[in-house]
This record gives sequence, C-alpha cells and structure tokens, in this order.
Amino acid sequence: MNAIENTVESSRTKLLNVVDIEAVKGILEAFNETTKLMTNIVDTDGRSIFSRQHFSKCCSFCKLIYGMKGGLERCREAYRRYGKQAAILGEPHIFRCPAGLVEWAAPLIVDSEHLGSVICGQVLMWQPDNFFWAELRELNCGLTDDYTLLFESVKELPVISSSAVQGASYLMQIIANHIVMSDQNRQVCTKATGHQQPLPRWEGGGGQQLQKELGERPTAYVFAEEQELMCKVKLAEADAAQVLMQKLLVDIVAMSGNDIDFVRTSILELCVLISRSAVEAGVDLKQSIDNDSRMLDDIHKQTTIDAICVRAQIALAYYLECVAARREQPSHCKVNEIKKTIRENYRSDLTLEQIAESVYLSPSYASRLFKKVQNCSIMEYLTETRIEAAKRLLQNPRYPVSEVAANVGYADASYFAKVFHRNEGVTPTQYRNM
Repeated sequence: MNAIENTVESSRTKLLNVVDIEAVKGILEAFNETTKLMTNIVDTDGRSIFSRQHFSKCCSFCKLIYGMKGGLERCREAYRRYGKQAAILGEPHIFRCPAGLVEWAAPLIVDSEHLGSVICGQVLMWQPDNFFWAELRELNCGLTDDYTLLFESVKELPVISSSAVQGASYLMQIIANHIVMSDQNRQVCTKATGHQQPLPRWEGGGGQQLQKELGERPTAYVFAEEQELMCKVKLAEADAAQVLMQKLLVDIVAMSGNDIDFVRTSILELCVLISRSAVEAGVDLKQSIDNDSRMLDDIHKQTTIDAICVRAQIALAYYLECVAARREQPSHCKVNEIKKTIRENYRSDLTLEQIAESVYLSPSYASRLFKKVQNCSIMEYLTETRIEAAKRLLQNPRYPVSEVAANVGYADASYFAKVFHRNEGVTPTQYRNM
C-alpha cells in the first residue's frame, strides 16, 4: 500500500471511528423523511461509508448513473473535490454534480483534520425545459446513449428555490457538527449560521487586524467579482475597480490563514489578469510587460501580507491610469462611443448599421476606425461583451442556460452555445461546472 493509499485509509478509519453508523443512519433518515432530500456520508476519497444494507436510499436518477460504466467513479471524484473545497472554506459548499443535479457538501472536521463530508441534495433549482434536456444529454453522453429512463427519473426530482438550498446546506452543516461531536465543530456551526454577516473592507493597512476582525468566519473567493474587476479595468472605472479590488484582497487574505505564500501567489495571479485586461483595452503590450516584470519582482521581495496587498493596489492604480490615458486620445473618442453603445444595448438584436448610426458614422468608416484602434471588429467586440456578461450570469446556477442566452442577446440558445464554445473553448454548461 503506497503513501497516498495509507493516507486515504487512515482518514477513512478515523472517520469510521468517530461515526456511530446506526445513530447517523437514524439522523439522516429522519432528515430525509422531513425534507425529502437525499443524504450520504463520504470519506475524503468520495466513497460512501455506508454499505448497501446500512443505507440504500438514493434517488432513481442517481441509481441509474451509478449503474452505468464510469458513473459511480465520476460521482466519487466530484464528492472528493467538492468535499475538499467545503473543508478549505470551513462551510457548506453548493455545487452542480457531473450528471447535472444540484448538491452540497458539509465538511466533517475533527481536530482540524478533514475526515469526510455529508453530501446532500440531488435536486433541481428550476423546472426542466427543452434546453435542460439537451444539456442533460451533453453532460451524460459519455455514460449512455439511451436517455429514456434518465429523462423519466428526472421528473421525480424535487425542484427547490435557491434560498431553500442555502438554508438546507447550513442545516446540514449543523448535523455534520453533531455527528462528529467536537468542540471545534460547534465553532464551525457558529461560523456557518453567521455567514450572512457583512465582511469588513480592507483599507490598505493592518493585515493582522483584518484577520482579527474576520475571526473564524469563512470567506469564499468570488470569481464573478474577479471578472467584474477585469471589466472595470478595461473601462477605466477607477472607483468601482478599487472597491472590487479591496473585496478580493479581503477574500484572499481571509482564505490564506496567514499563509504569506498563498497570498503572494494569489495576488500575483490577480495582477497578471489586471495587466492582461489593460492590454486588451489598448495599453501598449511592451509597456505592460516591462511593468509586469518590475511588479512581480517587487511583490516577491515583500515579507508581509500588508506590503503585498499595498503593492497590488499600486499595480491596479497604475493600469487604471494607463487605460484612462489611452481612452482620452482623440482617435479613441468615437471608438469609446461605439463601445458604450454596445455595452448599453448588447441585450438587443444589434446590427453594425445600428451601431454606426448611433455615433453618426457610416458602417464602413466605423468598422475601419474601430479595427484600427481596438484590434478587433465591432461585431467581435459585441460578441466579447455578450460572452463576458454570460459568464457572470453562469456563475449563478439559478439561471438556466437558455435564460442566460436570452439575457445577453441570443434568442436561439443553441446558437449561443456554439458562439460560447467557439470563444471560450468550452460549452456554457462545462464553464458553469468548472
């Protein structure tokens, strides 16, 4: 048995030593009877601790998936991955399983060691529509080519609201804490129920004070806010960008547990994204590369979290100034008007003629001018704007892909999926699962 297998077995053994199978079985069955939600307990490798005779309740959909070649392994990997994420955050983690259902994981932590997770859910958050059925085929095409029984079993799944999912996830964390019965996990329970409290804003000083103010409250790094920051940089919206940057720095520091290497790496990645966004907004590539080199070297030299965060804000301010200066050039005035028209109207069925007319230019001249300044066509910029908006909406599983498509200007969801795949290299569903 190798070291990895020893670690997994040790973790599983410890979990089984602290869990009373019969008592837990009774708790979870009572929860299932009350809420009609399915539950399971898995180890850190995603494997259920229950044998078939101990605990066999499972929705018909999942039973079908488990019975398909590779289906059970795919689910175990998802439970392993999302259970680990829940443990890192110290709170329930809601996710969409590989087969397309909504589930959540509540970590089982004993003496600071993650031993496993309570998995709950197997639900939908919206009524199935035509695009959902197409999506279901796409997600499970590697397991089967006969979807008749899968489609029928979906009709048995409960459809619940996002607020109900969130409430059930925190209730499941309370149950998870009760299962392992440790003082530490009672603290985790307190963290979970207090998760709605607002986070303090980091103001450029006192990283240690930030940790003190945050205490043990869990904070999740929000990738949607990272994408929003990139958009604000491209538009040179300094105030909004600085607010988002402060929020992201709070998230990074809170997740780090005072690990300066984690903070440094995360902030370096964020600064590189900011630099790339500035280049996409027209900042000279060589100028950006030269500054990146100095910035990366400067951040690597810092020995405190405070200093690293300050350097990150300095980098943001520099790129905002570069983008703003670029936008003020005379040749950019009409191009900026075109971009503004697109940003304000991308949800509509825009044509090149309509866009050019809005800035009092002919379509041909508007196209040449925009291409010269922006290095892409007007319609390419329109597509990019729509895709960026779609990516933000896809962060929320409440919105079906068909609704996302309609909200960003695509009446045909299938066409939207093709455009998204062409631009991002993945389908909307794959992006959401990522």
